[in-house]
Amino acid sequence: MPSAYRKSKLFRRSRVLRGSLSLWRKRAVFWFGAIAIGVVSVIFAKLADLAQKAFTSIGSSSEFAFLLPLLITPLGFMLSAYLAAKVFPNSQGSGIPQAIAARHLQENEDRQRLLSLRIAVGKIMLTILGLFCGASIGREGPTVQVGGAIMLAVARFGGMAQARGLILAGSAAGIAAAFNTPLAGIVFAIEEMSRSYQSRANGIVLTAVILSGMAALALAGSYSYFGEASATPTDIRDWGLILICGVGGGALGACFSGFALHFGQRLRRWVHPQPLTRTVAVAGLCGLLVAVIGVGSGSATFGTGYEQARGAIEGHALPMLFFIEKLAASFLSMLSGIPGGIFAPSLAVGAGLGSTVGSLLGTSIALAAILGMAGYFSGVVQAPMTAFVIILEMTGDHQAVIPIMAVSMIGYLTSRILSHEPLYHGLSRVFIAAAIRARRSEQRIQAPA
Repeated sequence: MPSAYRKSKLFRRSRVLRGSLSLWRKRAVFWFGAIAIGVVSVIFAKLADLAQKAFTSIGSSSEFAFLLPLLITPLGFMLSAYLAAKVFPNSQGSGIPQAIAARHLQENEDRQRLLSLRIAVGKIMLTILGLFCGASIGREGPTVQVGGAIMLAVARFGGMAQARGLILAGSAAGIAAAFNTPLAGIVFAIEEMSRSYQSRANGIVLTAVILSGMAALALAGSYSYFGEASATPTDIRDWGLILICGVGGGALGACFSGFALHFGQRLRRWVHPQPLTRTVAVAGLCGLLVAVIGVGSGSATFGTGYEQARGAIEGHALPMLFFIEKLAASFLSMLSGIPGGIFAPSLAVGAGLGSTVGSLLGTSIALAAILGMAGYFSGVVQAPMTAFVIILEMTGDHQAVIPIMAVSMIGYLTSRILSHEPLYHGLSRVFIAAAIRARRSEQRIQAPA
């Protein structure tokens, strides 16, 4: 009897040990995935910066080199659109709608159509290609899709059932590592990605953000995306900026998102009979228009717009019509369907709007640019908490906390009145429908006659 008892006890211990080892293996795979997001985000950022600098150097290489974008940009758009459609399907656009769509899908096969390591590689390559040819895009949205793809692979390799929570964590980690804004990554996951508070997923999100952030800091060091700003309202005109930038930025953001959803739907219907040919043709036309705008603006609208936005935050006024030119270039880049995000270009548009308002009112350009970013960005994404936190972390302007919060909220309310559907969630439905159609098509092909 004692012998049987000892055997039973040893069996129970071995089972507990196996369960413990399995749990730690899953944790190790998750930790590795989070760290990988941080490392990939930093490498992606470095390559994107190099691509943009290479395009700038081409445009200044000779006396008439400023006209080269009229050739390079449309050809680059066409190549990117072709590769996105033929080689890396579902890599088009920002990447955030794909991550949102993947969280709504029930089947793992459907999720992997939108978030896979293959798509992640293509997303990075084609976003860099877009910046190399002067597209008005950013890398932050693509980093969200890349982060979600890495975490979905973690779920598959680690045998984890929490796919939705891991996609949320990967998306948050991507935003946090891309901007060095850990708080914004968490708020973005709660407000924009899930649109709800999920207490069970919060620990996963927080851990992923911490680990990816530590990896990014180890490689890139500690920095503030736009440097340190200290603009604060000092007179009645400065306080008037809150209302003007909030209402104006929110209305402009609503126009951008509303037109993007409307014209995007019309274009999808038009290209349907000949999807590849017409998709490439649309991309080429959009690329040509982006090049014309870029040449006309003195190359100011090419790329992410980071330099222009940072200059405005440092108090240097931008050209009065820069925000309109940048908005048009960003809209056309998005409409073209090439991979690339709208985060950084939106911040540049907002900074340009604020700079123009500040110049007209004779107020602080730096404060106006920061409030313009908050109002416009909140209007585009309709996520006021994300807008407030991300701009606060990127600028370090703690003296203007209340004005930034107020502008973000006013921008959101204005945009919500004019455009009832958030941009990313409206676009996500397109990818949900496409993934379901693709699965059903495969099922019909595989079904016996």
